[in-house]
Amino acid sequence: MIRIASALFLVSAIIVAAIALQGDPGSASLTWLGWRVDSTASAAVLIIGLLALAATFFWRALLWALQARGRAAQSAAEGRRRQGRALLTRGFLAAAAGDGAEARRLAQKAGALDDSTPQLVRLLAAQAAEAAGDPAAARAAYTAMLGFPDMRLAAQRGLMQTALAEGNAALALRHAGEAFDLPATAPWAWRALYASRLEEGDTAGALSLTQGARDRGVIAPLVADRAKAAAQVIASQVLAERSPHQALDMAQSAAKSRPDFIPAAVVAARLLVADGRPARAEPLIESTWKLRPHPALWLAWRDLYINETPTRRAQRLGVLVAAAPPGDREGRILAVEQALIANNPAAATAAAEGLSAEPLTQRLAGLFARTAFAAGNRDEARAWIARAPDAPRETDWSDIDAQGRAFAYSPTDWAKVAVTYAETGQLAHPRDGQGDPVLNDLPQIPAAYIDSAPFIRAAVDGHAFALGMDDDDFGEALRA
Repeated sequence: MIRIASALFLVSAIIVAAIALQGDPGSASLTWLGWRVDSTASAAVLIIGLLALAATFFWRALLWALQARGRAAQSAAEGRRRQGRALLTRGFLAAAAGDGAEARRLAQKAGALDDSTPQLVRLLAAQAAEAAGDPAAARAAYTAMLGFPDMRLAAQRGLMQTALAEGNAALALRHAGEAFDLPATAPWAWRALYASRLEEGDTAGALSLTQGARDRGVIAPLVADRAKAAAQVIASQVLAERSPHQALDMAQSAAKSRPDFIPAAVVAARLLVADGRPARAEPLIESTWKLRPHPALWLAWRDLYINETPTRRAQRLGVLVAAAPPGDREGRILAVEQALIANNPAAATAAAEGLSAEPLTQRLAGLFARTAFAAGNRDEARAWIARAPDAPRETDWSDIDAQGRAFAYSPTDWAKVAVTYAETGQLAHPRDGQGDPVLNDLPQIPAAYIDSAPFIRAAVDGHAFALGMDDDDFGEALRA
């Protein structure tokens, strides 16, 4: 209103200036209750503008006085809201720190001070109950959140996690299903249902669920493609006995669509060998090996043909050695294995030297022991055997063991592998923390010869020694 009055006064001033410039001041008269006032036109316009401005200021002052009580109440309410938000912030921090009792207290105080954000108060109450180890209270708080449309997804996730914490997998899946059916959903709901389908052996359901999630935009197309390939590999293993041709088609489809998924190439190769077409498996394994060298791949490649001489097998393994990315660890390990199969100790020793800078693991210790044993250095082989138990173990894929069967997983394990690969593109072992059985591959040689003592003592003491080092060189190294 003040702006309007100011604009009117400015217009009046412009009119007065225009009249004055014309040289004719004009006249204006006002008669009211017997009174008569005469003035020039410019003075009348100016007086009217001043009166309008004064009336405006008076009206605003009157409104300000009348609204004083409302302003005080509004200011108090705003102060309570600020205090409530500060309490909510402290409460969420307390819940994140695991102080459930403090988080509950702050949630109650925040709810009493400010009722403008009941959703956040209920969310804090739920998280405080979880931090306090009170699943019943957490479940009640999350259930209350279902009454807010914009909080239903968060409530369903909280209810699912509460059910999982209580060991009620069926109830957790029900909440995940209800969340997935909401107009706005999240990948976690798809993840829980996808894993459940795979654990139940319902690969068709997992594929249908993934396609639906992709169509709705719940998961990215790349995630959907990975999930589809993983489900196809699992389905191919389920169908391998009763419908081998259908199983082979699904495995090949997965290997061609996602050549970076190692199990797809391995399973497809195994089915092709069983179908009498090992040559068809070679491009599948080789393309995956070029992307992600893995021991399961070269073991599958090695076993494509069983009736061949060691020389011929070593020649075929040379294809993978040459195809490995430059400097790749698995490629260098395969070069040693190839030389050992070819009965070429000198080449094996030279290839093993390229791995000397790698951190020692039990797998590498076994490889070095076999290399030294093949070269006739039994003392050195026994030294590597002595060092192996103290070295860290590599992931147990069951395919690193030459006698094992690659990716012979249970449905539960497969579900973990599939979910991790779908979301991250990485091949993670379903039971992390277990070591691989590389010690089974160590050469079986006596470990109590007197001439082995320097090597074994050095291994126990942590001294370094090189592959192919003889007794004199090793003695000099110890004296140094």
